Amino acid sequence: MTKPNASELHIKEYLGTPTDLKADKVKAVAAGLAEVLADVFALYVKTKNFHWHMSGRHFRDYHLLLDEQSQQIFAMTDPMAERARKIGGTTLHSIGEIGRKTAILDNDALYVTPEDMLAELRDDNLTLTRRLRAVHDLCDDAHDVATASLLENWIDETERRTWFLFECTRPVFGKND
Repeated sequence: MTKPNASELHIKEYLGTPTDLKADKVKAVAAGLAEVLADVFALYVKTKNFHWHMSGRHFRDYHLLLDEQSQQIFAMTDPMAERARKIGGTTLHSIGEIGRKTAILDNDALYVTPEDMLAELRDDNLTLTRRLRAVHDLCDDAHDVATASLLENWIDETERRTWFLFECTRPVFGKND
């Protein structure tokens, strides 16, 4: 067993929360939550970017869809961060940390077609689903049923967003790729 360093002791003393979960499991779950929280923030900003820059024939429908989705994504942030703190872990501290931890790629192009926006967000939501499932596996290993339960709801919401974006990007009605 390794001896905790000064930083870990400081965190335990000042930010520690009592839990019956094992310390190494808390660390793993909190780290996983920080990674998906980074993804959630990145996906939120990207979804708002595309919402603000939507154009074309289906402007109103897509604009409203992305606004609804961005609100749902943002609603995940506080419960996710607070869950890490409830179990005695820490969470994100900065925009730089978000940039280092996220798997969601930026898109700061001046113009993106509506179809490409929706396809990119569909794929980003699929990425988020995979990352949420990976953290769920960590929760199962830690016997952290409360975090797992939250993740199950977020996975369901993310799958719903993916489904809606998929339907909007189908090339032909009823055709699956």
